[in-house]
This record gives sequence, structure tokens and C-alpha cells, in this order.
Amino acid sequence: MASIPTDRSPDSSLALLREGYRFIGARCDRHGSDIFQTRLLLRRTICLRGRDAATLFYDADRFARAGAMPLRVQRTLTGRGGVQGLDDAAHRERKAMLMSLMTPTAIRHLGQLFDDEWAARLSRWEQAGTVVLYPELGRMLTRAVCAWAGVPLAGAQVDRRTADLRAMIGGGAAVGPGHWRGLLARRRGERWLAELVDRTRRGALPAPIGSALRVIAEHRDEQGRVLPRRIAAVELLNLLRPTVAIDRFIVFAALALHDHPTWRHRVRDDDTATESLVQEVRRYYPFFPAAAARVRRSFDWRGYHFPQGRRVLLDLYGTNHHPALWPEPERFRPERFDGHRPNPFGLIPQGGGDHATGHRCAGEWITIELMKRAVTNLTSRMRYDVPPQDLAVSLRRMPALPPSGFVVTGVRRTA
Repeated sequence: MASIPTDRSPDSSLALLREGYRFIGARCDRHGSDIFQTRLLLRRTICLRGRDAATLFYDADRFARAGAMPLRVQRTLTGRGGVQGLDDAAHRERKAMLMSLMTPTAIRHLGQLFDDEWAARLSRWEQAGTVVLYPELGRMLTRAVCAWAGVPLAGAQVDRRTADLRAMIGGGAAVGPGHWRGLLARRRGERWLAELVDRTRRGALPAPIGSALRVIAEHRDEQGRVLPRRIAAVELLNLLRPTVAIDRFIVFAALALHDHPTWRHRVRDDDTATESLVQEVRRYYPFFPAAAARVRRSFDWRGYHFPQGRRVLLDLYGTNHHPALWPEPERFRPERFDGHRPNPFGLIPQGGGDHATGHRCAGEWITIELMKRAVTNLTSRMRYDVPPQDLAVSLRRMPALPPSGFVVTGVRRTA
């Protein structure tokens, strides 16, 4: 039996925070292996990258999610008791409920709501002179996804709710005040949505039939019980929060169009080119760094032993940049997706495997739809100038974002 290469540091938690997205990949390169083990938060952890590793990682017979995610991440990013931490029948039943919301018609409806928000803001952008895209996108996505989900949101609440959703997104990887903001935002968000669930169940809030609020409030588990109000709120946040997080992908798409201007022309009248651009943005730019699981029972894989209970991290960013999977992985090349359907264990910015039965993000199709609509808006419905600014994307910052938030000037409508 081969020994898994081991990081010599007694604990690598600070190194992870310091190195960010390259933490796992750098050590894999150092060991000449796509597997190594270390300690994170004083807990032994096996780290993996690559398509074969992803195929292994999403084998539900070998890995469980319950108890795998660090508590600080559950308390800010994912919430406790949500679908990400469930296994077996409980996971299948909860995931089926969320997937029932992901029909093509529902996704197009959310896309149209986002387009409407964009059109409404465009008039203001023409008058503003200078626009920072990132904060604008967050508010637009918050309004759109709340309207889609049947969640009432007064205009005066938009900034507060957007800030809270963003604080949850950044809180898991933050220390000090950033983490505390995530904790407080999570508590406010769950209280807010739990009250809406209660009102929906009492009939005091007429949530539209088929809306996420109505579906989740009325959902019953395999034993015929409605979800506890807090868990229902967690699952609602599992729709709102990731949708708002798409603002980062859209900023990256704007950055890609700026750095590779020939693609502005290619995507204007070619939906296939738009799809290729969006997929390459999702592959190339950093989004969520890694996914966590726990070994169900001991097994051996390729001569390596995985002991029961051991935490395992799959490097999402590193797999999307693995040279064995992606020729010239550090070059932005959307044409690599022309006529090519991504392997479900190769392109994994939002997890791998099967959407319906596995732990791949239920909202991945929403991400692609909203990114495509954003690219169309940026290239076909408006023109703008990009002044000098700091557009560097640091892989040490999790979650990553250009420091400037992508500033544009001279916005003018073209359609």
C-alpha cells in the first residue's frame, strides 16, 4: 500500500488563507501527485484534484457530506441543515424538491427578470457618468431572484439584503470582522425568511403557486412533515445566495470581454459562441475553491488508503486548470468549448457529477442562463468605455474579484 504524500506543516490553515485558490494545486505540483494529506483546522485532511479524483469524490457510496464542511463555513456560507450537508434518502428527497424549481420555463423567467432589471438600470447608467459594475449587479440579482422566488422585497430593503447575502458568501473564508459580518448576516437572513415561511403557511402571505417560497414552505419530507422553519429558510437562502454570487462570474465575463475584445464581435450574433465564452469564464476564473466530504467507511483507491471519517477536499479550481484535462490551462480560450460538451467531472466550478442525484449545484443552469444574458447585454445592448483601474484578479483572495469592481464610463444604449 502506497503512502499518501504528506505536507510537513503541523497545520496548514494559515497557508490556505494565505495562498487561496492555489493552495492544493501548489502542493500537488510539489509532491508530483494529485493527492496529498495535511492538517486543516487541526484535522487530518486528504486533498485531491483532477477528473479521476472528482469521479471518486462524487461516489456517494464512498463519501458522505454530513459533518464534512467546517462549522465556520456552515454558520456563514451554507447554513446548517441544508441540502449540502445531507446524504442518502434525505439528500435525494431534498434535492428533488430544489430541482423541481429548475425547469427550463422557470429559468427563462428568472433570466427575463434579470434582463428587465438590466434595462431599468441602463437608463440610469447613461446619466451616471461612472458606473461600478459589481455593486450594481448585486442589487439587480437580488431584486430579480427575490421576485422569481416569490419573496417580497421592498425597495428600501434591497441594499441591506444584498449586503447580507454577500457577507454570507465571503464569511466562510474570512477571519475577524469579515467572518463576524457573515455570522450576523446569516442570522438576519434566516430570521427574515423563516418569518415569510410562517406567513405563507398561515395563508397570510399569498406566495405564487410554483414559486420557491411556496414550494419550500409546503414541502413535506419522506415522513410527511413540513420542514422546520429555520431549515426552510436555509433552503431559500440556498437559492437566493448563490444567485447573487453570480455577480462575480458576470464581472469576470466583463473582464474577459475587455481583455479579449475579438470575442465581443463573436458573441453578438452567435449563441454558440456566447455559450463557449461563458463556459470558459467559469473554467478559467476562480469561483468556489474546493468541496468537502467525509469518508463513509475505509477503502483503498489506486494503492492509497482512505480511512473512515477522514475529511477530503476536492480542488475545484485546480481541476478546472489541470494540464492533463485542459491544454494550455492558463490561457483564456473559449474555442475549446466549441462543439464540445464538458465532462461532468472535468468542468466543475460548481461541483461535479449529476445534478438530480448528486451534490452538483442545483442552480448551475441558472448561472449559465444569467451569464449568457449578461454577455448579450454587455455586447449587444450597450457600449461603454473602460478607464484605467486595478483589474488584477488575486488568487489569494477568496472569493476572488478585481479590486475596482469593474468601472465603466460613457455608457450608451445601442438597442
